[in-house]
Amino acid sequence: MALVTRFTEQFDVRHPIVCGGMTAVGTADLISAVANSGALGFLTALTQPSPEALVKEISRCRDLTDQPFGVNLTILPSIDPIPYDEYRDAAIESGIRIIETAGRSPEPHMPAFRAAGVKVIHKCVSVRHAIKAEQLGVDAVSIDGFECAGHPGEDDIGGLVLIPAATAALSIPVIASGGIADARGLVAALALGADAVNMGTRFVATEEAPVHENVKRQIVANDERSTNLVFRKFRNTARVAKNTISDTVIDIESRPDSTFDDVAELVSGKRGRTQVLAQGRMDDGMWWAGQTQGLIDDVPKCGELVDRIVAEACELIERRLAPAVRTEPSAPTARTAG
Repeated sequence: MALVTRFTEQFDVRHPIVCGGMTAVGTADLISAVANSGALGFLTALTQPSPEALVKEISRCRDLTDQPFGVNLTILPSIDPIPYDEYRDAAIESGIRIIETAGRSPEPHMPAFRAAGVKVIHKCVSVRHAIKAEQLGVDAVSIDGFECAGHPGEDDIGGLVLIPAATAALSIPVIASGGIADARGLVAALALGADAVNMGTRFVATEEAPVHENVKRQIVANDERSTNLVFRKFRNTARVAKNTISDTVIDIESRPDSTFDDVAELVSGKRGRTQVLAQGRMDDGMWWAGQTQGLIDDVPKCGELVDRIVAEACELIERRLAPAVRTEPSAPTARTAG
């Protein structure tokens, strides 16, 4: 079974499903499995300690799959300078032809991408940013609804409104992101005008995801309420899993005189990667998770997951929705004689 959309045709993948870049998770172990399933996955460039290491990770991924995959380049402010241009060039010179950008505008990098024939997908959290990205020449936009893990922006617009608003405003393919973990979400996104869906938390809860088993079991055990919104005070809102650390961060943020320095040690990315994702110490660091935890009840292989979602989506479209909804001509409106 297959669902053919503009996205599958333009990006040469079998299924309209994406595993976007996830720090410390988007490695060759997971992304090769995503690619082999017929979906499109992205290695996260900055998960690698250097551009040279990214080249090696791209090579390792190619050893594990002959299907298309891409590289995510997340451009954010940092205390220590990050050689974004070098990571970009490492991906291009390694033959990567699909790049996912996130964070700041991809505008400074677009000339290099265009010269190399790279297709660009830019992640956005608002329609106005998506319109700007299309004007810059990106090939597709991934639009993140409020339900997503990570940074949903400050507008708090859920996917049911944000997705059709974006698809109405854009002429390029739109990938619906945030709140999607199964066939129902895929079919709904397509009905709202999207050309594909992005899943993050759902792919973390797969056998191939390079995280501790405790993380996967926690996602299954959690429900849709098991997230916290942190950094709201600093206008850098982030949705993370609810645990002792994120509860403490919210408590500190609620104090009138608190600053980011008061939470910096608690929210360290290194702490989350080493103590939670690698060691499975679930209350010892902050880690990303979306509201889709309430829709996840197993830890399958990537191939099994994607096959199941596509098969169930086809069934929903062909066998369940069509028989459940009947269209009939409207009765003529009665008119009052004048």
